[in-house]
Amino acid sequence: MGELLTKPARVLDRDREWRLLREFVQDPIPQLRLAIVSGRRRHGKSFLLEALTEAAGGLYLTAVQEEGRVLALRRFSEAIARHAGVPAGALRLEGWEEVLSTALDVVDRAPGAPLVIIDELPYLLQHSPEIPGLLQLLYDRSQSGKAPGGRIVLCGSAMSVMNELLSGTKPLRGRAVLDLRLPAFDHRTARDHWQIADPETALLVDACLGGAPGYRPLAPGTAPQTMEEFDGWVQRTLLDPGRALYSRVEAEFLLREDPRITHRTLYYDLLAAVAQGASTPTRIGALLERQRSAVAAPLEVLESTGYLRKEQDLLKTRNPVITVADPVIRFNQLITLPLVDMIEHDRARQAWEESRPTFHSKILGPHFEELARRWTRAFVPDETPLHTGAVGSTEVPDPSAKTKHEVDVLALAPGERPRTAHTRIALIGEAKATIQPRGPHDVTRLEHIRDLLAAQGHHTADTTLALYSLHGFHPDLQRAAAHRPDLLLIDLASLYGCGPVFGGR
Repeated sequence: MGELLTKPARVLDRDREWRLLREFVQDPIPQLRLAIVSGRRRHGKSFLLEALTEAAGGLYLTAVQEEGRVLALRRFSEAIARHAGVPAGALRLEGWEEVLSTALDVVDRAPGAPLVIIDELPYLLQHSPEIPGLLQLLYDRSQSGKAPGGRIVLCGSAMSVMNELLSGTKPLRGRAVLDLRLPAFDHRTARDHWQIADPETALLVDACLGGAPGYRPLAPGTAPQTMEEFDGWVQRTLLDPGRALYSRVEAEFLLREDPRITHRTLYYDLLAAVAQGASTPTRIGALLERQRSAVAAPLEVLESTGYLRKEQDLLKTRNPVITVADPVIRFNQLITLPLVDMIEHDRARQAWEESRPTFHSKILGPHFEELARRWTRAFVPDETPLHTGAVGSTEVPDPSAKTKHEVDVLALAPGERPRTAHTRIALIGEAKATIQPRGPHDVTRLEHIRDLLAAQGHHTADTTLALYSLHGFHPDLQRAAAHRPDLLLIDLASLYGCGPVFGGR
């Protein structure tokens, strides 16, 4: 079976996910095993699972939105019959227990792995909520040899529904051996996926769409390769109401995915407030003229769906900072919706020109900071001499100056716990997407912050200073970095893995 489960060449990246799924399918234990695969729409779950089904010779079943129970039972029965090699109408399965047990019987006898994948499970649960309970029954019977074995993968994009499957007293709690959440591509893989040679253009596309691979087939023509091409690309994709990638339609589509999001006006307002910079429930409520208690629950829904992100200060306990996690929704709230009338009256070019300052300050700048943190988490150990633990951001008070310093990138030493006293700090970094190259004054600021942290009792003797710059560094700063083991200069080429990191030697 090992040779059958070689990852197909068409599956980009996903090595970890493929390994976990391969081990799940090839587990020699004969009893029934369950796996959950979830992730936001457009992240490539179905693409990955279809490739797994093809490699393993399993049975792939997918639910259809707004299809009723009777039609779903009939369609699943026909698919099971085809997999068994009999006419589609030969099986008339009357209920989901019969469908599930028959599917397992068929894949157990057919060539290939005894694998059943049920995609878009939340659509089935809308009319057949008994399915998890029936799976529990089959699982428990299988452990004692009274029901078929095999492997079942349950997949879905409605994150709240998928998260609930294994929670509390739900039937499947404690019965799934794999709970795999498929993320978007990182910025390097996304650049390969879009086939964009220029890192700066790749960054601009990533700031608009993130790493969701499902957007590439929806974009017309070739991907932009220069800054000039990017302007036209934005206008004919995210700002064209006739295109599938029109951000207003896509944002509405994503919000409809979660059944808990019923009053979409409130959720739109919450997303707009966070995109504008309101970062706590109190500030968000004040901006919308609502009580903090009235926005707390909807904010939790948006966080659980992956559309908002809560980031804790790495060094001190305070309210987490709330940001928009989904680039398409952020683009829609900040660029499209404020000028929607202009855009939908065929003036996308004018709207984009009006929106440039907002794009650079509220989208590109924060995205570059987040990319710097991502690079520090994922690539620092392999591409620098540095070893890091938890990565995030912090706010450092400066009593003598009566101010506070925002630290864009902070990394603790390996093994250090966030928000504890006397922490060993591995890295202090600043990430700027401004057009000016970074100079010596930026290093002076980081040195001052390092001194402030030492005065607070943190261990900074081995702390590295890092500058992340979209537009490079002054030559004198590069010369200084060549002789300073405590200084790293990371430009866009470094972040994308196509250029060296300066300093740190």
